[in-house]
Amino acid sequence: MSNAQNAFSLAGKGLKLDTKEDLEQHIQPLIDHENVQSLDLSGNTFGVGACEALASILKTKTSLTTIDLHDIFTSRLLSEIPPALSALLTAVLECPNVHTIDLSDNAFGLNTKAPLVDFLAKHTPLRHLILNNNGMGPIAGTSIAEALTTLAETKVAARKEGKDVPDLESVVCGRNRLENGSMIAWAKAYEAHSAGIKSVKMTQNGIRPEGIDVLISAGLSKCSNLEVFDLQDNTFTYRGAAALATAVGGWTKLKELGVGDDMLGARGSVKVFEALGSGNSRAVEVLRLQFNDITPASLKVLLQTAKELPSLRRVELNGNKFEEEDPSVEALSELLSERKDEAGEDSDPEDHWGLDELDELEGEDSDEEEEEEDEVEADAEEARAKLLKDQDDAEEANVSQKKDKDVDELANELEKTGI
Repeated sequence: MSNAQNAFSLAGKGLKLDTKEDLEQHIQPLIDHENVQSLDLSGNTFGVGACEALASILKTKTSLTTIDLHDIFTSRLLSEIPPALSALLTAVLECPNVHTIDLSDNAFGLNTKAPLVDFLAKHTPLRHLILNNNGMGPIAGTSIAEALTTLAETKVAARKEGKDVPDLESVVCGRNRLENGSMIAWAKAYEAHSAGIKSVKMTQNGIRPEGIDVLISAGLSKCSNLEVFDLQDNTFTYRGAAALATAVGGWTKLKELGVGDDMLGARGSVKVFEALGSGNSRAVEVLRLQFNDITPASLKVLLQTAKELPSLRRVELNGNKFEEEDPSVEALSELLSERKDEAGEDSDPEDHWGLDELDELEGEDSDEEEEEEDEVEADAEEARAKLLKDQDDAEEANVSQKKDKDVDELANELEKTGI
């Protein structure tokens, strides 16, 4: 049993629980706990029998609010996962207060996604969804996004019946190969939940400029309450940066912008910095800008922008194209240090202030910068074409391409490129 009064945990024990009998050796404290709010079963492996037995217990735990089920099917056959997952999630549907669920590090590809899709379309209490490293691909990613769109409709219907239903506030969906093919569906999902969405983290998904454009322009730009935007380790180039620059002015509550390792480029980064400095981003606290080919000229613009962001306390710039001795680096570091001093006792000791370690800077070839910028755009197009060619034809043929009038123009452009 966890030390926390209202929590039960088997986290990280490495248990292999195949049957009801296997489960019974470890689960009695949960059965006895009448007011359990937090359940953590991560880091174990559950078979169908164990999940069915666990489901019968979960149905009775109406006080549950958070469930951590990440990494619970290691070594299981693909044929085992759907019935095991279905048993658990069907039980969770009967838990009226579960607002947070973590299902990371489990396989939700074409053959295993169905129980998750069904759950997401129905679970109206959901506020926080965490799906990292689930092996989705664009087809499963599209189905899951479409389920979230359906969830928005389900929430609306429940409210009309007089039920107290929360908004979906945060989505984590990283390392899932979502790629361009699922971006129309994800844009529509975020648009459907636009009133409530506060945090979106979709790192390392192989999303290229066209997909970034669709995701932001047709979806996230409508989320006026967005506080955290983290799409690190995708590919923006100038096109994605321009879409971000257009949207950022509407995110007046934005606190954290994560675009590290996104190939913004010198021109793209300036576009974003100028938008941030336009006066609507005064709540921004953290900028993650590593490995984006930011040059000394771009850095000067960032410095001026930082002066217009009174809440800014942390800037990550490692891996860009300027020297550590650049005057703008020193000036930016001094600015952030002064703000930390001004915050004094009011500053949270767990918050990181100032600049990150600049140990992988590349310096700038100033005479070749514009030429390199154009080459980056051309290389991005070539890489995109190769990526699409290598994708599974069957997968691409089945990706949903449903469109509405708000995304027609962007969707048509994607279709012309064969995405």
